[in-house]
Amino acid sequence: MKHGVTALAIVAALATACGTPPPESTRGGHVTALTGGRVLASPQAAAIPDGVVLIEDATITAVGAREAVRVPLGARVIDCAGGTVTTGFWNSHVHFTGTEFRAADTASAESLAAALRAMLTSYGVVHVVDTGSFLPNTLALRRRIESGEVPGPSILTAGSGFASGGGSPYYILPAKIPELTRPEDAALIDAELARGGDIVKLFTGSWATPSSIVVMPVDVVRAAVEVGHRRGKLVFAHPSNSPGARAAIEGGVDVLAHTFPTSLDGSPWDRALPAMMKERGVALIPTLKLWPYELKRAGLPADLVERILGNGMAQTRAFAELGGQLLFGTDVGYMTDYDPSEEFVYLQRAGLTPAQILAMLTTAPAVRFGRARTGRLGPGLAADVVILDGDPGVDVRAFAKVPAATEARAGASRCRRVRPRGRGRRCCRSHGPRRGDRSGTP
Repeated sequence: MKHGVTALAIVAALATACGTPPPESTRGGHVTALTGGRVLASPQAAAIPDGVVLIEDATITAVGAREAVRVPLGARVIDCAGGTVTTGFWNSHVHFTGTEFRAADTASAESLAAALRAMLTSYGVVHVVDTGSFLPNTLALRRRIESGEVPGPSILTAGSGFASGGGSPYYILPAKIPELTRPEDAALIDAELARGGDIVKLFTGSWATPSSIVVMPVDVVRAAVEVGHRRGKLVFAHPSNSPGARAAIEGGVDVLAHTFPTSLDGSPWDRALPAMMKERGVALIPTLKLWPYELKRAGLPADLVERILGNGMAQTRAFAELGGQLLFGTDVGYMTDYDPSEEFVYLQRAGLTPAQILAMLTTAPAVRFGRARTGRLGPGLAADVVILDGDPGVDVRAFAKVPAATEARAGASRCRRVRPRGRGRRCCRSHGPRRGDRSGTP
């Protein structure tokens, strides 16, 4: 696709997935109507069983029941019966550290587009937060997306993460990330943000060895958070365990990038932490699938895998019951299994409803990251639209079922609509970090 493609190109491609192609006589108009699908305009709104979404260029102009929305004469009409129409998704925890993303400034546009599609847009993801990668490379990838050369998602990036003294994660050796030993070392964060970082990532609890977690001192966390907030940036924390989570919360971070289900000494996780998080406005990205993924790769017994996963689900449940803000994220790019279906199943096992999961994917990140024109379907909002094959209200795995014709042909221009017309396209794969990757940290 060429730079400047409008929303019409998106929904024209949706025809293959949703129904029959529009008749020749309706092609070429400026309005497209998605009709007959089950429309989920937002997590809070009631589903519209036989809905219509009208799109003009890159903006939604109407959403409602078929009998209430007049489809203009000459509009492209696409039958989406049997599908669910909703807004494009956020994945708030990814990594651009795989081999396909190295040398992003010179790699072919086709290879980058294929990699992004396999990891992200094939699952309806149009906005991402990269929580650890080599900053110059990720910025090069973003520039090529924003120029319209490569279809891909909107990207917020942390660049390098920061660990406590002696706490650089063992699993990226021989590479290391910058370490903060004293509060004064937070000046390193200022430098990374000056180079183009959008957020700050702290390892407040870091696996320095396979059997030890280094916790960042709270005064160092506070100093780092002060630097980030002074620049208007959100601060994420990788907690690993309860002490790492407590240091993050007491230090003033904005987002926990994981639940914290592990304990080196077998002690129970700290039940006071969810309430502390809610009181201080800290958001949580559960990344539940990560725990069985990692533990099974390590060959650990099934009962231990289930216990750790159970801790993560219990933390998620406790936080949700308090009304805490949950964000969806999977740690793909570190994980090489990109399919988010299991994450949706684990979130449901943790007690979340389909509407709560949809909020994690849409409205919650739109609010947290300040993207007011995303996260919902409504007049005047960006035309980020995804078509799901099935009803996630019946089976949450439908959140991961985006018909191939939709993502492969339409994803690029659909993702693009994060920004005003003419600012490039957005859409979305990677393989996890190999030993020696720079900042390939989960």
